[in-house]
Amino acid sequence: MNVKKKDFLDLAGWSTAELNQVLSLATVLKCEPEPRQARLAGKSLAMIFEKASTRTRVSFEVGMFQLGGQAIFLSRHDTQLGRGEPIEDTARVLSRYVDGIMIRTFAQDDIIALARHATVPVINGLTDLVHPSQVLSDIFTIRERFGDIRGVKVAYVGDGNNMANSWINAARRFGFDLRLACPEGYHPDAGILARAREEAAGNIMVVDDPRQAVEGAQVVNTDVWASMGQEEEAAQRRRIFAPYQVNDELLAMAAPEVVVLHCLPAHRGEEITAPVFSRFQELIFTQAENRMHVQKALLALLLGGKK
Repeated sequence: MNVKKKDFLDLAGWSTAELNQVLSLATVLKCEPEPRQARLAGKSLAMIFEKASTRTRVSFEVGMFQLGGQAIFLSRHDTQLGRGEPIEDTARVLSRYVDGIMIRTFAQDDIIALARHATVPVINGLTDLVHPSQVLSDIFTIRERFGDIRGVKVAYVGDGNNMANSWINAARRFGFDLRLACPEGYHPDAGILARAREEAAGNIMVVDDPRQAVEGAQVVNTDVWASMGQEEEAAQRRRIFAPYQVNDELLAMAAPEVVVLHCLPAHRGEEITAPVFSRFQELIFTQAENRMHVQKALLALLLGGKK
């Protein structure tokens, strides 16, 4: 792996071997009794946030600290991006100050432009198209629970948003069976789906009926029905997505060993019922914790090389 300039923009841009290297290192880092702060001593990560965040900010910031580096939080109001500076100029300037850039933003084109003009690694903390750092942490969580994910049947129920797109990319790279249930008009990105099916790494299906997606599934994923920026659509989405709630009736269709994952924040009573969330909350919060371990592995590989 070229640690001098390797970006993490989506899972499709990395080979399965590279992603497995991240997951293997994450296992090591999670098991360390005390963080080895020498891994990224003297390194700095610029964190650009154009969308609000809890888990992404804290996990990257604490992760950098535990690796011996520092993270610099930059909201849109803290940078000249908020005053119209081209993103390519921001990329060029930050590249002269820091060792890596993490960005959480809206358009995938913006992060592609940032990476194109930056001379340091760029990490996707979330865009409207994909959320690769989250789904890689989810894969890590499933592997902890079931072992080799290639034999696991995974279902995603809800909006065909950045998480649905990321699960498709994950199935493309790791070769597990994936069924997504999304209402008509809210399906995942057609291009991402087509490219994944071309590779035929696993069985990837998009269906309208959530029962068909969940039948026999060992892992059921869901996400909020209205993401950031979609607040005005919330009432309409609640009506459309009501049949896609993850509840006890739906889970009765799944495998006996089924577990439920949620990338958080969770709206109990909407995409997931309170009893279901409560039953699987220990695993869901472990899933949230694993963001830090996987991202630490990414940071160690991209900014400092494996040590």
